[in-house]
Amino acid sequence: MLSLLRRNFDFSGGPESGAPRSEPPKPESAPPRPDDSSRPRIGLALGAGAARGWAHIGVLRELAEHGVKPDVVAGTSIGAIVGGCYAAGKLDEIEVFARTMTKRRVFAMMDFAFSGTSLISGDRLKAALEQELDGLKIEDLPIPFASVATEVGTGHEVWLQRGSLALAIRASYALPGIFEPVRIGDRWLFDGALVNPIPVTVCRALGADFVIAVNVAADTMYRSRVIRDQASAPAEGTPGANPFAESPDRSFVDSLLPRYFERRAGDAPNVATAMIDAFNIIQDRILRSRLAGDPPDATINARLEDVGMFDFHKAESLIEAGRAAARRALPNIFVHVPIAGASL
Repeated sequence: MLSLLRRNFDFSGGPESGAPRSEPPKPESAPPRPDDSSRPRIGLALGAGAARGWAHIGVLRELAEHGVKPDVVAGTSIGAIVGGCYAAGKLDEIEVFARTMTKRRVFAMMDFAFSGTSLISGDRLKAALEQELDGLKIEDLPIPFASVATEVGTGHEVWLQRGSLALAIRASYALPGIFEPVRIGDRWLFDGALVNPIPVTVCRALGADFVIAVNVAADTMYRSRVIRDQASAPAEGTPGANPFAESPDRSFVDSLLPRYFERRAGDAPNVATAMIDAFNIIQDRILRSRLAGDPPDATINARLEDVGMFDFHKAESLIEAGRAAARRALPNIFVHVPIAGASL
């Protein structure tokens, strides 16, 4: 069973007291100092942002090429997916997965459930994660790692630091209303972006002296378009404009998804876009508050204005955008973190 740590709440055995702690929870054992003891221990906080999170891969690649290697990693939502795979030594595998995503493959991963709890059951993505991360435990990873989730009902922030890596990742990205919540022990958990979109505080609790935050939602309030390109959409009044009309020029993918995940200018929001836009507004406000309360030592802001939440098929451009964002931040990082052999 995963060990759950709530920020500022007693999570010891027995009934919960709810008594606040004066200090944030600490990891069970402090991670070892980096080989270069002259530099601070580096923490990397990978933020939420759905498809935009593929940019985290580019950030990690660029930092590594310049000698910047995190000693601890924390991630929220898509940041937990990329961060967990990185900590497990599987960055190559997640990059291959991302680069091979097409519009049709994205749709194949969206096993629509329309159940009482979500639009998407997530079983196919769950199976893919468990196949790749089978048997991996967070406490056994070569790099200390934690993912952030939110407890349903209480809204408590939950740090997942032990147990199944795949399960911890799933809990962190379970977007309310879109994916089903994940049960761990006697608690139901969903997306950690509701409480800590970029987990700077978690990195510090894991022992980081210098925290680099990666923000892939810096230009928030982006459109929640999903799969099809606007240029390929038929004009109103033309054959195929009805999403359920027979048309040799449009696939089922291009016909069904816009009804649930897209909104044209002037149209009323549908269920999914309403939920996603509301989630973005909340996340943006929470993010500003959290970063003001505990600012990172360096921030990498990816410029992703034209990318929607479900544009997972745009990995190539997103990874390159992550690289570019990391390059812009490197001079500031090197001012504060002396790294032997590092260069711009």
